[in-house]
Amino acid sequence: MSNKSEKLVSLLAGQPVIPVLRIADAKQAVPLARALARGGLKAIEITLRTPDALEAIRRVAGEVEESVVGAGTILDPAQYDAAAQAGSRFIVSPGITKELLKASADSDIPFLPGAITPGEIMAARQVGLTFLKFFPAEQAGGAAFLKALASPIADVKFCPTGGVSATNAAGYLGLPNVICVGGSWVAPDDLVVNGEWSRIEDLARAAAELRKPA
Repeated sequence: MSNKSEKLVSLLAGQPVIPVLRIADAKQAVPLARALARGGLKAIEITLRTPDALEAIRRVAGEVEESVVGAGTILDPAQYDAAAQAGSRFIVSPGITKELLKASADSDIPFLPGAITPGEIMAARQVGLTFLKFFPAEQAGGAAFLKALASPIADVKFCPTGGVSATNAAGYLGLPNVICVGGSWVAPDDLVVNGEWSRIEDLARAAAELRKPA
């Protein structure tokens, strides 16, 4: 595994579920991150799908010592740089492009790009990226597809995201080429909007107990 992929794995190690968060109001970011951390989910991905996303990352990075905040839905180098400057510890993209690979090469912030086809996965592997996001996981073939990749591309590991839920996460985590999964079920929009942090903490605790088989 490459140095950058190893760095990313070390950030996410031991956490079976990475919360994928859409934060509409930056004021919600700090209490949300703290609730997830109390439940055992310290590494979180805040997606750049709202105008407040960068400010949310900035606040968590600056105020929640126990959290490891990353940025998701990064589509171009400008977003990569903005997320890094906001304090992101890792960068996640739904796909992989030459421009994003160059931004990653020029940055110390580790990159988790999305890949679903054998060709995309092999292209990422050739440039030293051996820990990838598998997105959209359920729509792209799910756990059965990932299981089929485990033998021919054995040295590449994945974080499946997209359609992953409390009901099917264990099926992914049981695969030898899956390190963790990404999911939004631990912080549903309605609970975030209503500030129901204790309920989110409970969901996080249940997710943190989903362990890979020994």
